[in-house]
Amino acid sequence: MSRLYFLTPDLDTTVNIAHELNGLKLKKDQVHVTGRDWKQLQEQGVHNATLRETTDVVNAAMRGLKYGIPLGLALGVIAYVVLDNALEGISFVLLILGMAVFGGLFGIWSSTMIGVSVHDVKVDKFEGEIENGAFLMMVDVPADREEEIYSAIHRHHPEVVIDQVTRDELNHHWGTGR
Repeated sequence: MSRLYFLTPDLDTTVNIAHELNGLKLKKDQVHVTGRDWKQLQEQGVHNATLRETTDVVNAAMRGLKYGIPLGLALGVIAYVVLDNALEGISFVLLILGMAVFGGLFGIWSSTMIGVSVHDVKVDKFEGEIENGAFLMMVDVPADREEEIYSAIHRHHPEVVIDQVTRDELNHHWGTGR
């Protein structure tokens, strides 16, 4: 599955493309749209994008889990060594596993709190246009249908900017690129 991004200039074009995508056998939950006038989208029957599609919340949660578990393990070892006499009834393995679970859950929670405030890489890129009334459509398509969907939309709506997230954009957005 890959995600195509369509930057559309107005509501009518957005609704037309949503109907075309439906005609191309894409389900409503594969098309997510964000824009300043989201109520108009809802009235036209177009699926509004959620925080999951417009922010970095999912990637942030994964990073929180990735760093939370090892930190929980380390804290568990430190707690066992420091509090050795006070923890007579708790086994070493139980303490380590408990702290790993706690670290993972705490990592997910704290990271998602931050991730909710960070825009998705393309939402961030097109933020100015969205504020000026454009709409950003995020369309999840099977990899083997990507060219078909791209061609159909570009043929009927040459004014629409069609984009994908590049590896460089992703690395830059995650703070690992230039």
